[in-house]
Amino acid sequence: MMWGDYGWGWGMGFGMISMVLFWVLIIVGIVVLVRWIAGPSASSGLPPAPPPLKTALDILKERYARGEIDKQEFEEKKRDLGS
Repeated sequence: MMWGDYGWGWGMGFGMISMVLFWVLIIVGIVVLVRWIAGPSASSGLPPAPPPLKTALDILKERYARGEIDKQEFEEKKRDLGS
């Protein structure tokens, strides 16, 4: 008596593998669908990028715009920065 004669040989192994593969594909499909519906921000898993660092000149311009320093002081400090 051989195992293949009763359906317990290659046929049974292939059937089990294809059944497992089928369910894995179904689960992966559900996960992809849920992530797609949730949107890119929820699916990326990465924290938001920090704002770019300000240069000294950027800070100086902001201070001048807020009125913390006058034009003369702005120009002096700008020259000191080499800009």
